Amino acid sequence: MIRQISVFVENQPGSMMNVTSVLTETGVNIRAISTFDTPEFGIMRLVVDDPVSAKNSLTEKGFVTRVSDVIGVELKDEQGNLNQMLKILADGKINIDYIYSFVIREGKAPVMVFHTDDFEQAEKVLETAGVKIMEEEEL
Repeated sequence: MIRQISVFVENQPGSMMNVTSVLTETGVNIRAISTFDTPEFGIMRLVVDDPVSAKNSLTEKGFVTRVSDVIGVELKDEQGNLNQMLKILADGKINIDYIYSFVIREGKAPVMVFHTDDFEQAEKVLETAGVKIMEEEEL
């Protein structure tokens, strides 16, 4: 299991840079990022090398944050691999709330990150199918 940090930001110029600046000053490395926005606010979802320090430093600067679990799976960079993983989850009746990826891993395979309401079952069906589930220390 991987922990991600979600940060709520105003939808205005510089708001995302303010988050990344705090993380840079704290020495936290961002491994993956996904954003979602509405007219008033945005949500940044980040996989970082130190979620506790990230949360603490951002909270100290007034950001609203939340740390939550997500699943990361390593997929070979080959056509159809994402579809195959999604089929495994669909066949296992696993709903995916959201998904994003990161591919820059110093020559390693890309990682798909997703959130579900049934982590235990998702991990079970993926492991049964031979899909590599990532742990934080492997990123």
